[in-house]
Amino acid sequence: MKKSPLPVQNTHRSDKNVAGKEALVKLLRWHFGHADFRGKQLEAIEAVVSGRDCFCLMPTGGGKSICYQIPALAKPGIVLVVSPLIALMENQVMDLKQKGIAAEYLSSTQATHVRNKIHEDLDSGKPSVRLLYVTPELIATKGFMLKLRKLHARGLLNLIAIDEAHCISSWGHDFRPSYCQLSTLRDSLADVPVLALTATAAPKVQKDVIDSLSLRNPLVLKSSFNRPNIFYEVRYKDLLDNAYTDLCNLLKSCGNICAIIYCLERTTCDDLSVHLSSTGISSAAYHAGLNSKLRSSVLDDWLSSKKQVIVATLLVHEVNALMVFLQNDKKDVRMVCHFNIPKSMESFYQESGRAGRDQLPSRSVLYYGVDDRKKMEFLLRTSENKKSPSSKKPTSDFEQIVTYCEGPGCRRRKILQSFGEEFPVQQCKKTCDACKHPSQVAHCLEELMTTASRRHNSSRILITSSKDKTSEGQYSEFWNRNEDGSGRNSDEEISDSDDDTEAVKSLAQPKLPKKLGLDEKLVLLERAEAKYYEKDKQVKKSEKNAISEALRESSKQRLLDELTRVLQLLACVEEIDSSKASVFLEDECYRKYSKAGKSFYYSQIASTVRWLGTASRNELMTRLSSVVSLAREEEPSTESMLVTEPVKNIEEEDNNVNTTETQVDEPIQQLVVSPSRSPIRLPQVPSFSEFVNRIKMKHNASLDKSSEGIFDDEKPAKIMKLQ
Repeated sequence: MKKSPLPVQNTHRSDKNVAGKEALVKLLRWHFGHADFRGKQLEAIEAVVSGRDCFCLMPTGGGKSICYQIPALAKPGIVLVVSPLIALMENQVMDLKQKGIAAEYLSSTQATHVRNKIHEDLDSGKPSVRLLYVTPELIATKGFMLKLRKLHARGLLNLIAIDEAHCISSWGHDFRPSYCQLSTLRDSLADVPVLALTATAAPKVQKDVIDSLSLRNPLVLKSSFNRPNIFYEVRYKDLLDNAYTDLCNLLKSCGNICAIIYCLERTTCDDLSVHLSSTGISSAAYHAGLNSKLRSSVLDDWLSSKKQVIVATLLVHEVNALMVFLQNDKKDVRMVCHFNIPKSMESFYQESGRAGRDQLPSRSVLYYGVDDRKKMEFLLRTSENKKSPSSKKPTSDFEQIVTYCEGPGCRRRKILQSFGEEFPVQQCKKTCDACKHPSQVAHCLEELMTTASRRHNSSRILITSSKDKTSEGQYSEFWNRNEDGSGRNSDEEISDSDDDTEAVKSLAQPKLPKKLGLDEKLVLLERAEAKYYEKDKQVKKSEKNAISEALRESSKQRLLDELTRVLQLLACVEEIDSSKASVFLEDECYRKYSKAGKSFYYSQIASTVRWLGTASRNELMTRLSSVVSLAREEEPSTESMLVTEPVKNIEEEDNNVNTTETQVDEPIQQLVVSPSRSPIRLPQVPSFSEFVNRIKMKHNASLDKSSEGIFDDEKPAKIMKLQ
């Protein structure tokens, strides 16, 4: 049954009547159905109702939204809520309207007549809206800022609540430049109290938020980051036979629970979702690569429990889209699994905190792999190089999550220490795997270190040939990924330059020297842009995407360098000819992706190089078996090599026509003859017309005598035409 809009409207005559605990608890029970406030909620509400600034740090699931929703009911006027996500605003407004609370949001996604109706209400003498949700981008516009000043001048603006306040800090894990514009609110609306709310903020971020928003003598409320109902666990991919199978068995052992699985890439989401579905676990992938209609359908199925597991990406803008639907509606998530290592402890804490928001026992599982760590290190290092030297180094945050996985000791304590909170190990009470099974975790860590050291030399991932080493000596096959949350399409692409030779060189070295200053880099970029626009714009896409010989030769050399190193490492140089094997592997990639274009081709080359770096001796012998067998067949005795065979007759050669035709599609293996040996004399290759005529003659000779006459009459004319 729908509740009446605002039954306490007539009681808002005096702040003394509504600022007391009893009045606030009544509002909480009537509109939200909660018996009492939790944690620091009441202190925050009393502070902002009395007109004081407040910084509120609450863990995920702590009920931050109550801290500004109750003040909207307790005092007349409008509470302005700044939120980073349009979908989150829409979700909360819909939920508030169902509770009988007048709330609206303004965004560019709304229809014009809807926005006009909201603006008319704001301009009226007595606006009906009590909570107005806006984005930080809208705050930065002059027109809306002017409207806020008018509301303030009429005494209708009583609170500014800034949700996800950590986005204003460049030290935060989810920095958004648009949040920096919020500092102007204090200058324009000096006497309006400001409430800053966040769930994840290290000590540096907390100070940065308070300073950036110019909070005046704020009441700083910090709730404990400890989530005692979540069991923390780390599983090591390098020690598992199959991580997919292990995850399937884990989910099945927990029963029909609701779960979220985070992955680093969309392809992993799709593959893992298919694998889970094939084993009988109802799951669906969720990422920005899906169209909006399909994403909505997936989330609806998951929220309605039609799907048990949702597999989402770790990319910031994609994860946030999923988080929108978890703020209020989905509190029964029993497990959150990170299938790839997250980029920071803050990200891990916020994402794992989606489990057990109903305070019931839940589980956080992180699958840790050395390759995943190296990949994330490369992505963060690339992102770090793009930023100014004064910005935060993302790799320093990443070290905390690596220590969480690789270091001994209580995992819960490591999480809380990263946020500056001291936590005695005794209070963990075996709610993490390191405290519940210390000997088993210690054994796994020891085995992991042994495995990692054994693979140290053979698991390096290359992007260039050994001839073009950079000064750092670091290599990776992973392409540069834009980690800015504003980038909606983060698919990796390889440059489609018309000059293939330059494209190959560009892959072998950085685009710009790291020691150049900003001015020098700008000059180089301007030259590159001018050079680009000098090219012919009418070049067909198929021509631009063609695989040139220069690119193929560079790929062969890259495979040869890596193969030579691997063969020396595995002590099987004599068994496999590295030059022939590199030609074989390159030809395999070319035949597979020649029509798809050089982007896919070079990605396959990179994948093959990575496989070579980690392949065992048996795996190499199996994949290169044709090259090995060919090499053995090409070792005849010295006497046989010196014998000069006579040229076969044309009739003998025709007997092998069918055999030759069946081998046309097979890769051609070049025979390398030693200079000290006499070359083998090969039969002369017939012309095309001679070849066709011989086939015709053989065909006619095999016909019945009754039909020979008919074909004999036609044969001379056809042969003459071919000749």
